[in-house]
Amino acid sequence: MNKIILITGATSGIGLACAKKFAGHGHNLIITGRRTERLEKISVSLQQEFGIKVKTLCMDVRRKEAVFSAIESLDADWSKIDVLINNAGLAVGLNTIQEGETDDWERMIDTNIKGLLYVSRAVLPGMVARKCGHVINIGSIAGKEVYPNGNVYCGTKFAVDALTKAIRIDTVQAGIKVTQIAPGAVETEFSIVRFKGDKEKADNVYKGFEPLHPEDIADSVFYVTTLPKHVNINDLLIMPTAQASATILHKEL
Repeated sequence: MNKIILITGATSGIGLACAKKFAGHGHNLIITGRRTERLEKISVSLQQEFGIKVKTLCMDVRRKEAVFSAIESLDADWSKIDVLINNAGLAVGLNTIQEGETDDWERMIDTNIKGLLYVSRAVLPGMVARKCGHVINIGSIAGKEVYPNGNVYCGTKFAVDALTKAIRIDTVQAGIKVTQIAPGAVETEFSIVRFKGDKEKADNVYKGFEPLHPEDIADSVFYVTTLPKHVNINDLLIMPTAQASATILHKEL
């Protein structure tokens, strides 16, 4: 069945890989992001390559009014969202609490927690009314284990873990599926953002081992949407073979 998939943060990394994966299976997409030109370029590319329909919503998930306005602007053909992938998220800085930059904290909290909440609040009522839908939150190993200098980022991903469980409890009577996909080390723009554009530091994170690729996570996201109606994957932790925990990696340097 052809579905409508809404993906936040779809202009790069896991979000873009998910868009390509679902498009490749004939599903129509609503893709969101802050970069208008990039969104439009991706939209055209996906439609040409896969022959599906794509709706773009240029918005910052941190802006409550923008999120609700964008979702409310969807017409009847687009508003019946089958799958919501809350992918937008980031880490900024790698400092101790006592040396932390509060602007970094607010950016992570506003994106990783409040952004997820705003989009979920805008989309879930429709799913509940139709008694059909699947919410997939992209969490992290950082939501399972706290690591040195991860403090606030880990806190936001622990919140994603808790909110995923809470959404499932709140919507179970409506038959809504809710899943968390929690990756370990994935090579995306994540580290470039964390190190504020320092590419050398970012590249060093992934040296000496093969990290997960965005497509690996997209495969798992797609998989959980293909199961029978009575089957739900609540939580899926995915690591590179070379990674045993948040801080233990086997690197061949």
